[in-house]
Amino acid sequence: MQVIDLVAQAAGLERAWSSRLLGEVGTAGLKVLRMDALPLAEETHSVAEALLVLDGCLELTVDGRPVAVRAGELAVVPAGSPHAVRPGSRGTLVIVEVPEPSHRAGDAQNS
Repeated sequence: MQVIDLVAQAAGLERAWSSRLLGEVGTAGLKVLRMDALPLAEETHSVAEALLVLDGCLELTVDGRPVAVRAGELAVVPAGSPHAVRPGSRGTLVIVEVPEPSHRAGDAQNS
């Protein structure tokens, strides 16, 4: 068993919004990152992702609506939902995500 100081891990990252994979639970990856006030471009994933704010606040736009996720809160962004980081986010964020499905070997041969 390993105990990880999440805030220290995020603080030790060279750049904001650069995540570090801390481990896996089943197929889900657990990442930590440090947020800063800069926005990030919209993205969409084929799988849901969980966003847990340890400290600070994550300012998002999800499906065109503003969402603020505060310290101690968890947001689950549904698969296929466009989301972007709005200006003003700060603090420490944990992301739980499973790998997006890829083409199976047989599918690649048939395309």
